[in-house]
Amino acid sequence: MNRLEPLNPVDAQGKVKTLLDAVKAQFGVYPTMFRIAAQSPAGLETMLSMFGTLAGGTLGPKLQEQLAIAVSQFNDCDWCLSAHTAIGRKHGLPQSELDAARDAASSDPKTRAALTLAHRVLSERGKIDDSDIAAARDAGFSDGQIVEIIANVSLTVFTNYLNNVAKTHNDFGPLKPRAAVAAAK
Repeated sequence: MNRLEPLNPVDAQGKVKTLLDAVKAQFGVYPTMFRIAAQSPAGLETMLSMFGTLAGGTLGPKLQEQLAIAVSQFNDCDWCLSAHTAIGRKHGLPQSELDAARDAASSDPKTRAALTLAHRVLSERGKIDDSDIAAARDAGFSDGQIVEIIANVSLTVFTNYLNNVAKTHNDFGPLKPRAAVAAAK
């Protein structure tokens, strides 16, 4: 059960209605996370603005989903882990890469460098070493793309924390972070 109440789309008005209708147009439904965020028009608009802006970035949708999976695994967010795994499949990521992203890994060295940087940013709360930046640059990322990686981490932390706090009903299936699976055994 959700700890924060999802807004009923029938009750949405003005800008929130417009934003939720755009979400439905993209997903075919009103996913619960967006309905919870809609309780704060500023929160929903911030989330959707970040998604839209980063979609126009240079990293590409596959890497963005892999970053979101790695961050969601780190933050034990089953909703985001499930959603981004499903979206990653739609972008053509093979199951092996979806699974590897949970460990901040990839068979592609450049992707692995991005996921490693994201994991370091999370684990060190942004206080990473010069060698972490050098590794990302050596893998072929520009300083602008490093900023974009950090922006993707920040967006995913926002959605992870919202879903973890709200205990959002998982619209995307039963995929659980590995720590949760291990604890259940």
